[in-house]
Amino acid sequence: MIEINDKKLGFGLMRLPKLGENIDVEQVKKMTDMFMEAGFTYFDTAWAYPGSEDAIRMALVERYPRDKFTLATKNAAWMKCEKREDATAQFETSLKQTGAGYFDFYLLHNLGEGRTHFFDDFDMWNFVKEKKAEGKIKHIGFSFHSTHDELELILKAHPEAEFVQLQINYADWENPRIQSRACYEVARKYGKPVVIMEPVKGGLLADPPEAAVEILKKADPNASCASWAIRFAASLDGVITVLSGMSDIEQMADNLSYMRDFKPLSEDEQAVVARVRDVLNALPMIPCTSCDYCAEVCPQDIGISGTFTALNMLNIYGKYDYAAGQEKWLVGSHGKARATECVKCGACEDACPQHIPIRKHLAEAAEAFHMNGTN
Repeated sequence: MIEINDKKLGFGLMRLPKLGENIDVEQVKKMTDMFMEAGFTYFDTAWAYPGSEDAIRMALVERYPRDKFTLATKNAAWMKCEKREDATAQFETSLKQTGAGYFDFYLLHNLGEGRTHFFDDFDMWNFVKEKKAEGKIKHIGFSFHSTHDELELILKAHPEAEFVQLQINYADWENPRIQSRACYEVARKYGKPVVIMEPVKGGLLADPPEAAVEILKKADPNASCASWAIRFAASLDGVITVLSGMSDIEQMADNLSYMRDFKPLSEDEQAVVARVRDVLNALPMIPCTSCDYCAEVCPQDIGISGTFTALNMLNIYGKYDYAAGQEKWLVGSHGKARATECVKCGACEDACPQHIPIRKHLAEAAEAFHMNGTN
C-alpha cells in the first residue's frame, strides 16, 4: 500500500541547474537541503536524464540516511534497446549511478503510442516484479503520455502497476491531445494513486501570457503564477506527489513557501483558475482536436496535429525554444514528416471535420520553426 500524506511536493530532477554543460552539483546540494529541511522527501530521476542519477547520488544519497528519503527512477526500454538485456541493464546502471541500493518507486518510462509494446516485447513487467520480490523495488508503476483509452488498456493488462505518473495541469485539464482530466479519472477508476508531472507545463504556467497574469495577480498579488498551477494539481484526490522540475534555488524557495503548509484551492480559487483557463483557450489558436483524420489521408505522413500543438504553444506563450522542442518531439521523434514536406494537395482539408485551413497553418509552422527541409 502506498502511503499518501500532506507533503505533496516532489523534486523533479530533469531540469537541474547547470554550470556550462555540467550539472551544478553544489547548487543541487543546497536545493536538496532546503527540500529535506522543509519535510519533503520525494525525488524523481530517470536513466534517460543525462547526469541526473549521478547528481542525486552526490547531493542526496551520499549525504542522507537511506531511510530518510524516497527515490524514484525510470526505465526507458524504447530508447536504444535492441534486446531484453539492453533494457534490463538500465536497472543495474541506475542502481550504480544513484548508489541507492533500492528504489522506492520504479517506473516503466513514457508508455503510450508506439512505445508501450517495448515493455511487453522485452518482458519488463515480469522483470520489475522479480526485482520487487528481491527487495530492490518497493513500488512498481509507469509514466504515461497518450489517450485515456490506451491508459485503460494498460491498467487492465497490468494490475501489478501500483501507481501512474501523469501530465496534469490546469491548462491541459480538458486538452483533447493531453487528456489530463480523462487520464486522471481512468487512473482513479482503477484505484491507482497518481504522481503528477508537468504541473507548470514545462515552466509555461510559471510565466503565462499577460492576460492570465493579470487575473492571478488580482486574486492574490503575493502569490507566484507557479503556485496556482502546483496547488491546482496538489488539490486533486489520490495524489502521491506533484513533481516540480526546479532549476535553481529561487524556484525551490518559491515552491516551499506555499507547499510547506499546503492548502488545497478553495472554490473561489478554483474559479480563478477556470477564468485563466478560459483566457488561454480564447487566445488565437488552431482549433485542432487531434482526431488525426487528416493524418490518415496525408500522402507525406506529416505530423499535422503535433505541428499544430507546437504552433499553438508558440502563439499563446511566445516561448520559441519550448515550442520548437515540442515540434521536434511531437513530430520528428514520433517518426512523422515535418511541415516543410507538405505538397499542398488538400486531401487533409477535405478530411478535417473542423474545416481548418491546414495548408495555410503548415506553411506558418514551417516559417515559424525555421525549417528548410534539410533539418
